[in-house]
Amino acid sequence: MIIPVVALLLGTLWALWAARTPRATADPASLAEHQRFRAAMERSTAGGREPGGR
Repeated sequence: MIIPVVALLLGTLWALWAARTPRATADPASLAEHQRFRAAMERSTAGGREPGGR
């Protein structure tokens, strides 16, 4: 009898958590950090050619 009750409670908590309002993702600091990361990755891959490549 206790297992179905615990499963119901856990399922209810998960459903409430899954249906929550998404947080804003427009953090300017993280966006700037991502842009710096992409620029660094482009610099590191733009100059290096694979051996045997054209």
